[in-house]
Amino acid sequence: MAVLPPSANAEDARPWSSRAGLKQRSQALLGLMASGAGELMPKGLYARAVIIIITPIIILLGVITYVFLERHWWTVSQRLSESTARDISALIEIYQDEKQKSDHSRLIELARDRLNLSMQVLPRTELPAPLPKPFFNPLDKMLSSQIKKQVNKPFWIDTIGQSSFVEIRVLVDTAILRFVASQNQTSESNSLIFLMWMVGSSVILLTVAILFLRNQIRPILRLAEAADEFGKGRPIPTDFRPRGAREVRQAALAFLEMGERIKTHVEQRTTMLAGVSHDLRTVLTRFKLELALMGGAPEVRSLSANVNEMQHMLEDYLAFARGDEGEEAKPTNVRELLEEIQDDAAIYGTPVDIKLRKRRTDLVLPLKRNAFKRAVTNLVSNAARFGEHIVIRGATEGAWLRIEVDDDGPGIPAAERDNVFRPFYRIDASRNQDSGHSGLGLAIARDIAKSHGGDIALGQSSMGGLRAIIRVPL
Repeated sequence: MAVLPPSANAEDARPWSSRAGLKQRSQALLGLMASGAGELMPKGLYARAVIIIITPIIILLGVITYVFLERHWWTVSQRLSESTARDISALIEIYQDEKQKSDHSRLIELARDRLNLSMQVLPRTELPAPLPKPFFNPLDKMLSSQIKKQVNKPFWIDTIGQSSFVEIRVLVDTAILRFVASQNQTSESNSLIFLMWMVGSSVILLTVAILFLRNQIRPILRLAEAADEFGKGRPIPTDFRPRGAREVRQAALAFLEMGERIKTHVEQRTTMLAGVSHDLRTVLTRFKLELALMGGAPEVRSLSANVNEMQHMLEDYLAFARGDEGEEAKPTNVRELLEEIQDDAAIYGTPVDIKLRKRRTDLVLPLKRNAFKRAVTNLVSNAARFGEHIVIRGATEGAWLRIEVDDDGPGIPAAERDNVFRPFYRIDASRNQDSGHSGLGLAIARDIAKSHGGDIALGQSSMGGLRAIIRVPL
């Protein structure tokens, strides 16, 4: 079996490795460019739609302008410059043929009447110093090229001295012939009008497109606002109606139908839970009455404690299943609500301090008052079972209301802070549960916060215990 020399194997291997590396680098570069373009793109639908409309118009404007300048303006201007240079060349030949004459009035009249050129015969001197060339002036370049080609004599040209005229001086044997022509004879004069018309029409098209697009985007924004209000547990605005394009109307109708189905479901569940709650409480009340009639024996006291525990657990289960009971959001004074929670906690022997950021006026925002009070009360109760000192802090943070409940208890390990929100979850030395509680307090509080469009998070308190943070949008 033949074996390739090491050099051959290395030569075969290097191209493949280099190609693979180049491919990987190219893919990485493309991915980086795509991510960068994605970051630069606007996030809003209105801005993106405007870009979609503007981009083709700008491209079309650029293409048409290039075609016009390349095919029309440049070609016509070049021919006009060539024609002017030929007229000047012809006048120079006639002048040289009759240079013995002292009077060249007939030639000057011919140039003026037939060729529309102003001609003067000046004494022979040196031509003026060349003028500085403009940065961008195609007329100067084209006319100079044609005069050099047609006349083939020393010349001087001024295309910028007077805005509407071009001056040309040609040095002949015995004199300097001075020619003045209008710029209309040497270049296309309608280019500015054409460009102004294109820019003006583009601006008009863009204005109409933007106004039309704004009317099309407005129903989508209204639908988003209504969905946001509904997601926060607030009523849908009364002036919300399906408007806009057919697809937007379909989405709005589907949203309204979904809202009605959710309301019907909540009402049915609330009615069912009210009946269940009434029946079970009736049974427990009979148990308590019978146990009270049986006396104060140790067995009776144990059964009574179990019945009370069962009642507390039943209340928690019903509160978790009931949620916010379809309560409507109403303007609520946050300070007054927290002071009520403080007073309620004091009745049960739990001291609570309230620290609110100073404001000129009290903070009032739409809340499901009873449900939100239950959520904060659950956090305070959870803190009271494991801590001796509780502090409630309230402040606005951007577009959010932030309420913190701090205690000096043992806290919860960071790895378990998400798990304690799960219903019926139990951990060793758990804060949110013990033998006398169902463990639904934090789950109920989080559900209420989410029904307001917010959430609850747990962290480390500055007092050494647990910090429960509830955030809801303003």
